[in-house]
Amino acid sequence: MSTYIKRASAFCVLLLVALLVNAARVQVMRAGDYDRNPANRRATIARYSQPRGDIVVDGRTVTGSVDTGEQLRYERRYLDGPLYAPVTGFASQLYGTTLLEHTSDGILSGTDSILSPLPLWNDVTRAQNPGGDVVTTLNADAQEAAFRGLDGRKGAVAAIEPATGRVLALVSSPSYDPSELSGNGEAVASAWARLGHDPEKPMLDRAVRQTYPPGSTFKVVTAAAALDSGVITDLDEPTDSPDPYRLPGTTTRLTNETDGCADASLRTAFEWSCNTVFAKLGVDVGVRDMADTARAFGFNDDRLRVPFSVARSTFDTHVDDAQLALSSIGQYNTRATPLQMAMVAAAVANGGRLRLPYLVERSTRQGGETVAGSGVRPARQVMRPSTAVKLKELMTGVVDEGTGANAAIPGALVGGKTGTAQHGVDNSGVPYAWFVSWAQADDAMEPQVAVAVVVEDASANRRDISGGGVAAPIAKAVMEAVLGSS
Repeated sequence: MSTYIKRASAFCVLLLVALLVNAARVQVMRAGDYDRNPANRRATIARYSQPRGDIVVDGRTVTGSVDTGEQLRYERRYLDGPLYAPVTGFASQLYGTTLLEHTSDGILSGTDSILSPLPLWNDVTRAQNPGGDVVTTLNADAQEAAFRGLDGRKGAVAAIEPATGRVLALVSSPSYDPSELSGNGEAVASAWARLGHDPEKPMLDRAVRQTYPPGSTFKVVTAAAALDSGVITDLDEPTDSPDPYRLPGTTTRLTNETDGCADASLRTAFEWSCNTVFAKLGVDVGVRDMADTARAFGFNDDRLRVPFSVARSTFDTHVDDAQLALSSIGQYNTRATPLQMAMVAAAVANGGRLRLPYLVERSTRQGGETVAGSGVRPARQVMRPSTAVKLKELMTGVVDEGTGANAAIPGALVGGKTGTAQHGVDNSGVPYAWFVSWAQADDAMEPQVAVAVVVEDASANRRDISGGGVAAPIAKAVMEAVLGSS
């Protein structure tokens, strides 16, 4: 009898071991598979069982969470949602996350192990940390000034602190309220369909995800290439630039919107935006040096993150001389995001050194303890310091004596460049209004802000666009906001 008892006991022990092994296999080795299984709602329920951490601007939270009392308990809410949507993006129970809500999701949802003092213990107990906060670099006054300036017109504004790369403003218009997408009911699905089919594309982040022909603002890059390569050595020496200028190898004649561009000096051509001078300069510099300079400023780079991805700004390197001439005045295939053009202005303002832009200052636990900081990114030399000095001189001339007078600020040194970007079939579309600039208060040691503005404004007439009548006042308001809060 004892033999049977021993055998039964051994078999029971074997079954117990098999049960424990299988439990370990299911709970440990296969845990990830079960967590990712769409049929498993436990992870989703846990995700929304506590308030999400907040996104902070100038010490003020611009997000929040509302207790709905439902199974997916907490929904996201946004304060001044349309104002900050191009930065926050949305966190939706139906449609996921975008922009900062996406790239910082681990911190905000509390799932990032960096929030836990004892991450291994959390792995064992499956405990969830409270959501952390994400502190941005934004200047609230500058953000509001940009939003008010656009006033619902299609366009975008990007502002950067040149010495550090901190993003001070990032605005896209028209915008939307991300709170409409937070829950999981019929109203959310209806809002998603409405926003997705809106021809004005309010969910498109034009500041970082839309590229435009930069028009004459690209002449900053062309001037930098001409000065660095030695094609131009004296800002006031006449150039050999006919008006009109016949594009090489074609019968097409390029003209100007103003008189006095024939053989104009670089200073005159820059102040009055002479297309003929800069088109010929691009050809004289050559495609290799033009492409190298554009690349140094950030064009043709797929890797830019702030921390969410930025659309690639392009300068075509496979062009003939006629196409190069047009590329050098910001047309043909040359395209740029507003953030990219703010980087161009920032590099000039910072003595030729470009700091890559960043939007997150630090991440903190719920109690405010910093767990990660972004900090200033390494700088790269875009152009010679002497070239940057000359470009600052040219850009201040545009504001003091040229087409950018609407950006002048009493008590500050302001440099700028207007732009008119043709687009559409045979350039039939109303030109986009561009303005890039930087500003330095008279009592400051260095420029405090660089700005790029683009306005897709069908109501503007050509004279207002080319004269900086649309975009320059918006840039001025943003720069004044930054200088006033410095």
